[in-house]
Amino acid sequence: MSQKQKTHPRGFQITLEDIANRLGVSKVTVSKALRGHPDISAGMVKKIKTVALELGYYPNFMARNLSSQKSNTIGVIVPKIAHHFFASVIEGIYDAAFQRNYEIILTVSQENAERELQHVNSLLSMRVDGLILSLSQQTKDYSVFHTIRDKGIPLTFMDRVPKLDGFNTVVADDRAGAFAAVEHAINIGYREIAHLGGYLHTNIGNERSRGFLDAMKQYGVQVNPDWVVRGGFDETDGYKGFMKLHETGRLPELVFAVTFPVALGVYRAMKELGLKIPKDVDLICFGNSGLNQFLDPPMSYIDQPTYELGQKAFELTLENLQRRDQFVPQHIKLPTRLVLCETCTKKTAGQKKVRALQR
Repeated sequence: MSQKQKTHPRGFQITLEDIANRLGVSKVTVSKALRGHPDISAGMVKKIKTVALELGYYPNFMARNLSSQKSNTIGVIVPKIAHHFFASVIEGIYDAAFQRNYEIILTVSQENAERELQHVNSLLSMRVDGLILSLSQQTKDYSVFHTIRDKGIPLTFMDRVPKLDGFNTVVADDRAGAFAAVEHAINIGYREIAHLGGYLHTNIGNERSRGFLDAMKQYGVQVNPDWVVRGGFDETDGYKGFMKLHETGRLPELVFAVTFPVALGVYRAMKELGLKIPKDVDLICFGNSGLNQFLDPPMSYIDQPTYELGQKAFELTLENLQRRDQFVPQHIKLPTRLVLCETCTKKTAGQKKVRALQR
């Protein structure tokens, strides 16, 4: 650290001029180098960044925002971060943003609509250039999103999206994925199939339910209304949902769970009831987690392109930002695939015995 820095009181902030004076270059050169401008050679960029780091320089984003009307930040709101799905999506967003010299401000709604609205307002007050949002399972009032659109602020909905015109959306093909899971189960002999589904006012709950019903109808398999239980997308919902199935007095042969966390709840419920997967009741779900390999048995699932979802959401937001008036909202649907592990691979023979014991 230079003598000049040592004598400054706490709170002194290094400026572009300090870096320029150290290297004997102009402030414009320093500014361009720190922004990755192509006019500056790679060697000079490296020198400037090294000195900036040595002096303890960091950019004043507020000042840059006031001068350029651009903050180079994108606000992100997700319902959860503890789950594999959103962790992977966020990683995709971060990597795409980093490659384009953008920063991400991440907020979490915790599946709460009021908290989600508060995050929207906070991010807008920070003058973010755009927003990426995955709706909470509680969200039903979309009026704030109309306001955002009318102000010309780019907003991309991801995974959980509303039925609104004028916005980018990036989703997995939930309906086709659910169909593939149930079709596979039917093809290996299952006919008594339950669905622990999500709320129908959410697109993922609705689309995955439609995929389940499509497969049952196409293959002429009767749907037992007692075996269609709707709720949220977390472990507790899966636990409660399976207990409701158990209370009917007659268990299905197989359960199709709307999410991996819901399926985890089924594991817990079955363990408490002394039931075995897949011997007593088989299981398949939509979505995956790094935890799956540690389950006994590892579960078959519909794989989603989580990382790509995040990348695409950022790319659409940036394209929207760059083109503004000329931008036409895009709706991207990414394919899913069936991954077979150790559940739902062949029809087991234990279910009839379980139901007989219950009677």
